[in-house]
Amino acid sequence: MRPSARVVVLDPDGRMLLFGARLAGPGGPPGAVLFWYPPGGGVEDGEPLRATAVRELAEEIGLVVDAQRLEGPVWLRRHLSAWGERTLDNRETYFVLRDVVHEVDVSGQTELEAFADQPYRWWTAEEIAASGETFVPRELGAVLPPLLEGPWTGPPRIVV
Repeated sequence: MRPSARVVVLDPDGRMLLFGARLAGPGGPPGAVLFWYPPGGGVEDGEPLRATAVRELAEEIGLVVDAQRLEGPVWLRRHLSAWGERTLDNRETYFVLRDVVHEVDVSGQTELEAFADQPYRWWTAEEIAASGETFVPRELGAVLPPLLEGPWTGPPRIVV
């Protein structure tokens, strides 16, 4: 089982930052984008989820934020995925960070993340809904618009 924290990073225009995953496993070279996903990653031993989210933002996009700025959790997702010869049971908790004005800096990424040379871009909800690309969560085009309406106050939603 792999618990992780992910962050829906939104700019002032409501666009969401996503990375394009290019690795199918730990042994092969990067290929075409397989799917687009929000920043985040695995929880380290004893680390609270919010601390994981903050650490991952600093490592993956060079953004240092106070954990109190994170809304949520807003979504929960369980996903089984192949990583090389292993199957990972991913348990993802999503937070929201709004009104981000930031130049993405990937210099703090891990060696594997840097090797993957993942593209990133800011997407509107309309672009996501109209795209033929694959997103994480898969239903991102449907679940993102309610987050754009304002601060999240309800319980987390289960997403796929």
